[in-house]
Formats: sequence, structure tokens, C-alpha cells
Amino acid sequence: MEPLTIAPRASSPPPKSSEVNLEPLPAYSPDFMPVEHLWHWLREDVTYHTCYDKKADLIAQVERFQHRINAEPNAIADRLWVKSHLEPKEEKLRVST
Repeated sequence: MEPLTIAPRASSPPPKSSEVNLEPLPAYSPDFMPVEHLWHWLREDVTYHTCYDKKADLIAQVERFQHRINAEPNAIADRLWVKSHLEPKEEKLRVST
């Protein structure tokens, strides 16, 4: 086993002004991310109310799901269409007041 090597501390003081600009990130919204809808669809079709005895059984079901959805590209487009805005009525249901 090799001995642990510790790097020396920096001896120079930090710069007076930082050249790092902080940019606000957009809020995370699963509604705008098609992969979130895909995960929901997968869970809905493969894992809801199901407990697989073997890991191989789960993997086989996921592969069947993948082959099924890839055979129907229009179904994928319809189901995973990306939203560009949120409906006010839909948002009202998500936020309790």
C-alpha cells in the first residue's frame, strides 16, 4: 500500500475580485422535461403494483417496454410532447393555498 500524499496548501492570498459570475438557473419543472414523462410511462407500464422475483425479470420487462414504444414512434411523440408553458388550471391543482 502506498503512503498517503497530502498536497501543500496554496500560499498566495485569494484574488480581491472574483471573476466568477453567478447566473440564476431556471426552476426545475418536470413538465418541461420529456424524460420525466418517459420515466413515468415506464413505471406505469412496468413497475406499478408489481414486484419482480428476479432482477432479470425486471430487465426483460423494461426491454419489452422499450421495443413496444420504439415500434410506435407516433405514440411516443403524442405521449412525450414537450410543453412550452404550464396551464394555469393545471398549476392551481399542484399548489395548495
